[in-house]
Amino acid sequence: MRAIGIKEPGEPSVLTMVTCDPPLLRPHHVRVAVHATALNRADLLQRRGLYPPPPGESEILGLEMSGVVCELGEGVTAVTVGDEVCALLPGGGYAEEVVVHEDMLAHIPSGLTFEEAAALPEVFLTAYSNLVWLGQFQPGQSILIHAGASGVGTAAIQLVKQMNGNCMITAGSSQKRSFCKELGADRVFNYHDGSFVEAVQTFTNGHGVDIIFDFIGEPYFSQNLASLSFDGKLILIGTMGGSIAQNVDLGYLLRKRLQILGTALRSRSQEQKIALTRSFFSYATPLFERGVLRPIVDRVFDWRDAAAAHAYMETNQNIGKIVLTIGRGDENRP
Repeated sequence: MRAIGIKEPGEPSVLTMVTCDPPLLRPHHVRVAVHATALNRADLLQRRGLYPPPPGESEILGLEMSGVVCELGEGVTAVTVGDEVCALLPGGGYAEEVVVHEDMLAHIPSGLTFEEAAALPEVFLTAYSNLVWLGQFQPGQSILIHAGASGVGTAAIQLVKQMNGNCMITAGSSQKRSFCKELGADRVFNYHDGSFVEAVQTFTNGHGVDIIFDFIGEPYFSQNLASLSFDGKLILIGTMGGSIAQNVDLGYLLRKRLQILGTALRSRSQEQKIALTRSFFSYATPLFERGVLRPIVDRVFDWRDAAAAHAYMETNQNIGKIVLTIGRGDENRP
């Protein structure tokens, strides 16, 4: 089969089309012909040699996919050949075929394209697990979402509104802030304006937010602690701005009984991912089918243009997800 490989760690130009053996089909696993995959920040780090896959997993990039079931392993009962499915992956999505445990698969909600379905698993399952599992989010609570126009941010905004919560986001461009407002954010803040603490206090009438989703890390750490309510939760999803926090007033943790929770979806066990997949799609499939929830796709690239897609993601201009369509039968095309 064909896949996108990495010649050596480095810039987007190191991505290249390669031919490799297809993954082996095992009992209770399913072979899927991939129609689309989506980019994640982890792909950029792995391309640079900074984020290796878990031991024993594919070294091919790609943490999610959509496609069509083409072969069943022994004992499979959850799907049949021809089913249109999507799934989280530990790796391997930038390829013509993947092999996935049957319980990791979800049927694509009716009305969604393959491109939209490929943009769904990583961001919505991340947002859902952090809201429901870690955050224990309740109706009427408030949340601050940094990088509100990111894939996880756009998913989280929609879920918070469906859960009858109040949502404030930060974003740098007027286009991103306007989009988040249209998506349902109650308050938007331009992070170029400086500290967001006062804006949070105004938004919550001095209470502070109950939960913060942070992808930035060190630059926001002290402000995050100051912005939380009593018993608030800071859920750290990324450290794009730096991972070493200095000169932090740890007294906030004691005085306000705060919790700091780190999270990473890729390192969860398969059993946890199966439970999460079942819980989320049981809740969300009807919402997708009614158009209440929707994956936000910023741009779609042919997989032969994976380097251009990576370069575009590194500009931080995208709103929502960047998708690669996996060409089957295009071997002779330029």
